[in-house]
Amino acid sequence: MTTFVDRVVLHMQAGDGGHGCASIHREKFKPFGGPDGGNGGHGGSVSLVVDPQVTTLLDFHFRPHLKAENGRGGAGSNRDGANGHDLVIKVPNGTVVQTLDGEVLADLVGAGTTFEAARGGRGGRGNASLANARRKAPGFAELGEPGDRLDVVLELKSVADVGLVGFPSAGKSSLIAVISAAKPKIADYPFTTLVPNLGVVRVDNHTFTVADVPGLIPGAATGRGLGLEFLRHVERCAVLVHVVDTATLEPGRDPLADIDAIESELTQYGGLADRPRLVALNKIDVPDGRDLAEIVRPDLEARGFRVFEISTATREGLKELMFAMAEVVEQARRAAPPAEPTRIVIRPKAVDDAGFTIEAEEDGSFTVRGVRPERWVKQTNFENDEAIGFLADRLARLGVEDKLAKAGAKPGDLVRIGEREFDWQPTLYAGADFVPGSRGTDVRLEEKSARASAAERLAARKARRQRPADEAEADGLDADVSDDLTDDDDLD
Repeated sequence: MTTFVDRVVLHMQAGDGGHGCASIHREKFKPFGGPDGGNGGHGGSVSLVVDPQVTTLLDFHFRPHLKAENGRGGAGSNRDGANGHDLVIKVPNGTVVQTLDGEVLADLVGAGTTFEAARGGRGGRGNASLANARRKAPGFAELGEPGDRLDVVLELKSVADVGLVGFPSAGKSSLIAVISAAKPKIADYPFTTLVPNLGVVRVDNHTFTVADVPGLIPGAATGRGLGLEFLRHVERCAVLVHVVDTATLEPGRDPLADIDAIESELTQYGGLADRPRLVALNKIDVPDGRDLAEIVRPDLEARGFRVFEISTATREGLKELMFAMAEVVEQARRAAPPAEPTRIVIRPKAVDDAGFTIEAEEDGSFTVRGVRPERWVKQTNFENDEAIGFLADRLARLGVEDKLAKAGAKPGDLVRIGEREFDWQPTLYAGADFVPGSRGTDVRLEEKSARASAAERLAARKARRQRPADEAEADGLDADVSDDLTDDDDLD
């Protein structure tokens, strides 16, 4: 059974941020010493890093669910919660990170290359950090932000300079075994090689890697056999070498037909037309094989191929083939653009960028999209009126209410921010002159009482005093008694 896996689906979950703490410092003779709730810790992130010692994605095939550590919650006495540990995943060189829809997120090539796939959530602030000159003792704290949830596809594309392609049992594994230290499985039946083999070849001062790509048969590019699974491993190869069996006994097989069939599959796969080709006519140690190689060599050279007659059993012709490989690899390396250090790109935010957008939906509702508003909503405890009022003030200061009004929103319209829906009330924001009430409450969210306020009762009393005397007598009320009753009402 093979232990090679080159494509897996991972379900990643970054750590959630810890909740902030709402606490009041209390001690003897000081029952209300001010807020001292600590902040929550940040959740751990999930990162992928290239490790040369890892050669397969097998571990993730059995453990596809990965989760980083959550941040710890804050506590009283200004104790902040601990940050969650980041989860670092080691992947092979040449791993491509994609979404389920096929969008490439990162191409990890080179030892130490790192990609942060899922970001951990921010920890919520405690009430000590939320206190200010107007809100001296907040009765709420922020919730921890949830970490990113992401499903990705990891595909391994072998990073090799030379790719050996050909029909099963053409001698690719034998060739890589004699020119490098690789020890692939070798047998005399088709599909012996079930996994790509990599070997390092040294010729004089040149060093390059060779990959044995198995499973290429007619129809491989359309999913037949193992070809579709391993064709991706030839994408990064700078040189392709056709290994042709000149001593095959199968009917309908000859070197020209084999090369045409393999070239057809490579063309259907696409993206490989510009790679230089070499042809290795293998098994010339067999008399019939040597004769066939001499017959087809002129035809192959007429097509523009450099042809080498080799035998992996007697090692005849291998030296010339290895030097040709090294020569073509060096030419490809010189033609490649020089590697440049990673540039730090700074993209300043535009002056008129508010950090959010408002979209009017067909059903008459409005959707607010933006990193900051959505994060604020996630960190708000909607069971606490003071926290809701604090969120409303932040959104108003950001300019959300002004833009909603310009977009045509009216009081009572449905507004969505993230996963929350609100009935828009633009009068909720009271400005800088707003003074918070008791802890955990917000007078702006309280329903108006049916009983008239003291100012309203005073205005009604003055209005009654100004009524003409004849109207008072017509009502059957004595003016003095009416005044006394009104004064008694004011004492309520």
